[in-house]
Amino acid sequence: MQLFRLSTVLLFAALATACASAPPGQTSTPPAQASVVDGSAGHAAVTAPAELPTAVPPTATTPETAAVAGNDVASTDAGAAPTAAEDDFAAIYGGASDAVADPTLPAAAVSPHAYDPWEKFNRKVHTFNNAVDRAVARPLARAYTNVVPRPVRLGVSNFFDNLGQPITAINQLLQGRPKEAGQTVARFLVNSTLGIGGIFDPASDLKLPRRSEDFGQTLGVWGWKKSRYVELPLFGPRTVRDTLGMSGDMPIGVVRQIEMDKARIFLQGLNLVDTRAQLLSVDSLREGAVDDYALVRDSWMQRRAYQIEGSRKQDEDKDLPDYLNDEDPDPTVPVDAMPMPELVPGG
Repeated sequence: MQLFRLSTVLLFAALATACASAPPGQTSTPPAQASVVDGSAGHAAVTAPAELPTAVPPTATTPETAAVAGNDVASTDAGAAPTAAEDDFAAIYGGASDAVADPTLPAAAVSPHAYDPWEKFNRKVHTFNNAVDRAVARPLARAYTNVVPRPVRLGVSNFFDNLGQPITAINQLLQGRPKEAGQTVARFLVNSTLGIGGIFDPASDLKLPRRSEDFGQTLGVWGWKKSRYVELPLFGPRTVRDTLGMSGDMPIGVVRQIEMDKARIFLQGLNLVDTRAQLLSVDSLREGAVDDYALVRDSWMQRRAYQIEGSRKQDEDKDLPDYLNDEDPDPTVPVDAMPMPELVPGG
C-alpha cells in the first residue's frame, strides 16, 4: 500500500512538471481536484489542487499605440517618464510642445486677419441682411434664372458691365494709368455701338481687356491700405474706405443720370437681381460654413485686396510671356516655351 501511494505522488509531480514546461500560448488545465481512494479503507487518501500558470501572448507595440498608452498612463501618473517608443513617436511626428520636428524649417504661414473692430454690430447687420436675402433677393434671383434664358441673362450682364466702364476709365486716370483708361473708353464705345448698347461684347474679340475699377480701389492705390470692415444694411460687405468710394462713384453713374424715375428704378432693380443671380453658385458653400459671417467677411476682404493690388501686379508682369499673364482666362503654354528633345527615328 505504501508503494502504491508513493507511485501516485510521483505521477502527480511528473504531470505538474510537464504543464509548467508547456510552450507559451498553450494552457494545460488538469482537473481542479484529484483524489486517490484507499482501496482497503475506502477513504480519500491524497488531495492535490492543480494551480497552473496561464501563458499570455505578447502584444506588439507601435509608436501610435505607445502614444495612446502613454496618454492613458499620463492621466493616472503624471510624473512617469516617457518610454522609448513615445520618444520615437515624438521625434517622427512631433510632440505637443514641438509642432515642427525640424527646427530649421521656417515658421508656419499665418493668414492675415480682417480688421474688424465693429464685429458685434456687423454680425447683427449680417443677420438682418441674410433674412432679407432669404425672403426677397434669393427667390427673385432663382425665378429670374428659371424664367430668363441664359443667353439673355448674359446680355443683361454685359449691358450693366458696359454701363460701368466710364467709372472705370475715370478711376484709371485717377490712379495714373492713362493707357488702360484709353482702352476702357475704346471698349465702351465699341460695345455701345457695335454691341448694341453693350448687350454683345465685340470689344473682347478686338483684344480690348475688360477691367473694373471704382473709387474705393483708387483710394487703396493712393495709400489707404488698411480699413476697418463694416457691413451695411442692404448693401452688404464694405470697408470704411469702400463706403466713401461708393459715395464718390454713385453720382457719376450712367444709370443715375436717367431722369425718368420708373426707368431708373427698373434698371437699378434689374441690376441687383442680375448680380444676385450670379452669386447663386456660392450659396451651397455658405450653407455648409461653420461661421457664415466670417466666411463672407474674409472672402470679400481677400477679393478687395486682390482687386487693389491686381492692377499693379499686372503692370509689373508686362514683360512676362503671354501665357503667364493673369489677363488670359484660359492660359495655354506654347510648344516652344520649353526645350524639347529631338525625336530620333527608331530611337
